[in-house]
Amino acid sequence: MTAHSTPMLERHKKLERNVSLLGLFALVTVAIGGIVEIAPLFWIDNTIEKVKGVRPYTPLEQAGRNIFVREGCYVCHSQMIRPFRDEVERYGHYSLAAESMYDHPFQWGSKRTGPDLARVGGRYSDAWQVQHLKDPRSVVPESIMPGYAFLAKNELDAGDMKASLVALKDVGVPYTADDIAKANDDLKAQADPMSVPAELQKRYPKAQVRDFDGDPSRLTEMDALVAYLQVLGTMVDVNSAAAQEDLAKEKGR
Repeated sequence: MTAHSTPMLERHKKLERNVSLLGLFALVTVAIGGIVEIAPLFWIDNTIEKVKGVRPYTPLEQAGRNIFVREGCYVCHSQMIRPFRDEVERYGHYSLAAESMYDHPFQWGSKRTGPDLARVGGRYSDAWQVQHLKDPRSVVPESIMPGYAFLAKNELDAGDMKASLVALKDVGVPYTADDIAKANDDLKAQADPMSVPAELQKRYPKAQVRDFDGDPSRLTEMDALVAYLQVLGTMVDVNSAAAQEDLAKEKGR
């Protein structure tokens, strides 16, 4: 130990033994780190590149998403495809930040007991999804997923979807006054195969309107969850989105 290092060690001991002084220095250090990380964002016009096709969830899809969160599905199924070759080849185009810009909370996840679901929409039929949820091993013998047959028995009680959309609007989801006013009617209309979908699809492009659980006489939690699963990864033309990202990168160089 050199003579020069001794005074420094003494000062360090003083800092460690003085709780108030240590707390002050810790606060200053964290504040500097926070400023370095956060301040630049105020000078960026948009931290997420908007991608054509991304829209808020319909009331039925949002109700299904709430069930997905309630049942803890995100614990075993992530919704984020990383930009690595093995992931892209297995699950599809890597996830774009804009695709989850209206998710509250997001379902990226960090663990996969089951496959990633970011682009599961349209990959399987409604009947497959329903059967898989009721009895996973009947369609995937090696599955260890528990069954969710009760979803087909439970009437969907989503509460007042107007209030739900208002809350989401408050945190930045761009629902219109018309979307909010018609939320409860939209919830029922999307799962009614006899409804006229034109108005709903005008406000929610690519919204899928049909009976999802195989029982058109009832609106169930299964309807809502399958509607949510079937929209995942279907809003964006990923090839077009990828081209937009490449162009944006080129402009930034």
